[in-house]
Amino acid sequence: MIYNPAYECMEKTARAKLQLANLKNLVETLYAHVPFYRKKMDELKVKASDLHSITDIEKLPFTTKDDLRELYPHGLLACPKDRVVEVHMSSGTTGKPVVDEYTQKDIDIWRESMARTMAAGGCTRDDIVQNCYGYGLFTGGAGAHYGALTLGAEVLPMSSGNTARQLMVMEDFGSTMLTCTPSYALYMAEEASAAGIDLQKLPICKGCFGAEPWSENMRKEIETRYGMKAYDIYGLTEIIGPGVAFECEAQNGLHINEDIFYPEIIEPETGKAQKRGEKGELVFTTLTKEGTPLLRYRTRDITYFMDDECNCGRTTIRMHRLFGRTDDMLIIRGVNVFPSQIEHALFAIEGTEPAYLIVINRGEKQLDEVELHVEVKQEFFSDETRKLEELRNRIEGEMKSKLQIGLKVKLVEPKSIERSIGKAKRVVDNRKL
Repeated sequence: MIYNPAYECMEKTARAKLQLANLKNLVETLYAHVPFYRKKMDELKVKASDLHSITDIEKLPFTTKDDLRELYPHGLLACPKDRVVEVHMSSGTTGKPVVDEYTQKDIDIWRESMARTMAAGGCTRDDIVQNCYGYGLFTGGAGAHYGALTLGAEVLPMSSGNTARQLMVMEDFGSTMLTCTPSYALYMAEEASAAGIDLQKLPICKGCFGAEPWSENMRKEIETRYGMKAYDIYGLTEIIGPGVAFECEAQNGLHINEDIFYPEIIEPETGKAQKRGEKGELVFTTLTKEGTPLLRYRTRDITYFMDDECNCGRTTIRMHRLFGRTDDMLIIRGVNVFPSQIEHALFAIEGTEPAYLIVINRGEKQLDEVELHVEVKQEFFSDETRKLEELRNRIEGEMKSKLQIGLKVKLVEPKSIERSIGKAKRVVDNRKL
């Protein structure tokens, strides 16, 4: 379902004019009210009157996560403080948290963008949405909640954790839609199987999953275990939360709400624009935000734009599902590797469970040694040793073929790798870099 055809199916020239008008207004606001951006624009000798087309956005300065942390808590606020009605922020586990302050208009825009997102995943007023994203300062729970309410659906605000209760509620209340991280969806499926619950016999038939990169094979695993359609959604606290981009029924790239968030793809090292179809770092400008709007925010997420028309009828540009992040990229013996590449190859191998851990150490002669811990289905541990060795050799061969590096594979028993109710921890890097 298309929630707002007027904007989601807008003619591209008309959208570009709207984007330019909103960008010029944004630049004027930031120059007038945010000293950080005024200084940046003065250094580049650029102002709103220099913007004649939306592509002139390249004249404007970038914003990074380090900038946001240095300006904590209110250094990017572009409106009077008494207009702020809600605040969200990142966990701040690696420094000062990233703060997002919302006016009532920002909340309304968030509701709109999440309504589009969840409608594309099949959500209607007839659905019962079990929302297992974390509530609180994290944006996931509130974003999905706002979107479902805007569509008129019934919401079960479960938040994350207490998996036994989650499954009980799923059965007793007849949840039809699930929202959470993909890794937690798989964990819930494992716990359901252990409890003798057949998820395919329950009404739950669709889900919106995000907050971490996940592979196509992981999607297939979720869809098989639940008997559902699993849709990828994308967002980040710095921009607004979830609702920036979403998959439609075609499940072929994520439509960006580009009347609200202007996207770019740049070459990470130089900051120069990539050609359409070339992989690079995703950058967003919040065209309509009032509280803490951002110019050309570097997300560190790696993807590319898909220009071909989508059968769903939306004219918004699509981005490919994330390949990973520049700050999550592992450099192993000179080869760039994303955990999602390992996941994609691993999930295609029969006999493995959907849980793994990448452990990196600095070995003799200062060479990187990578050990991949892989959970194996129980029947393999009760079977002959030869079959375990065959499975290990197959995994090592697949990794060598797909990644061009050798990984030592350690097969471990089911549920021996720690699970997470939020974003999954996939890498332990013991190197002193």
